Amino acid sequence: MLEFLSQISIDLILFIAKVVIILGSVGILIKNVLSGQSSDEGSELKITHLNETYKKQKIDITHALLTPEMRKYAEKQNARDEKSELKAKKKKAKQDIKANKKSPTQTSADSPNLQQTPQKSRLFVLNFKGDIQASAVESLRKEITAILQVAGKDDEVLLKLNNSGGYVHTHGLAASQLTRITDAGYKLTIAIDQVAASGGYMMACVGQKIIAAPFAIIGSIGVVAQVPNVHRLLKKHDIDVELHTAGQFKRTLTMLGENTEEGRQKFVEDLHKTHDLFQNFVKAQRATLNVEEVATGETWYGSSALEIGLVDEVKTSDEYIMQSLDHYEVFSLEFERKKKMGERALSLVHNLLGGRLPEM
Repeated sequence: MLEFLSQISIDLILFIAKVVIILGSVGILIKNVLSGQSSDEGSELKITHLNETYKKQKIDITHALLTPEMRKYAEKQNARDEKSELKAKKKKAKQDIKANKKSPTQTSADSPNLQQTPQKSRLFVLNFKGDIQASAVESLRKEITAILQVAGKDDEVLLKLNNSGGYVHTHGLAASQLTRITDAGYKLTIAIDQVAASGGYMMACVGQKIIAAPFAIIGSIGVVAQVPNVHRLLKKHDIDVELHTAGQFKRTLTMLGENTEEGRQKFVEDLHKTHDLFQNFVKAQRATLNVEEVATGETWYGSSALEIGLVDEVKTSDEYIMQSLDHYEVFSLEFERKKKMGERALSLVHNLLGGRLPEM
């Protein structure tokens, strides 16, 4: 037995270990599916009124800088102001309820018609932190659904995007979720503080306005795919792999079998088709952008991206939110969702394989 093991290369042992991990990961995925776990399990929609948050921060900092005597006086004055403000809000709420009771379109005499109550426009702030699977799309779709149920005609959505790309189909779904906002007639602004590349930029270009920090990484309008192949290693150790398909291009390149030139050509052809779809999507969203010029897979920093039209303004998301506080009621929405064991296993499999699906 020891003599046999000594004849096997370390590479082959590592390959077998990877296969074991992959099979175990697949087993976990199947178990999760069969167990019928809900994607909403352990999840919660958190809503933060940023106007109040920033107001409290300002008060706390201001009080901290005062002398003890002045701080005591300021705290008492702030308490009186809050009491008066709360009283005014209650009074207005009662007036709104009375007004809506008299409305002929009011469906319930016990609750106000919120659509008829004049109110300040709102800015809804969302966060999307991408990974190769765009797994945050599950939270994004729920957050967008929540917004569309209550948004008014002058409301706006700000998406703080941090995404370096990944699988085509998952990032395509994420971009489609964002088009729900613009299709409904609401303004969508995308803020890029760090990176929006490849599939991340495909999401970003859906926004009517794109802002980016000076050194944010933008672009990478291209497609890449890689398939590790260990056929020669298996052949060296007399290990046969049989692959049977129905359909000429059911499988073009494989990890274990011997790849053909015809299969390679088809694989590259599919990549170019995906790249064309990517370019056409960007062109449809940003008509003034010379897509052919920037669809080289290159990236640009925020300031340079502004010059060639990939973004509309150099600004951080913090600046945008602070400037919006005077004009909007600003709310941050976050649908917190725990990542399942199966999703973590799938990420591990992808890292082991070095990637197989086309990525943007």
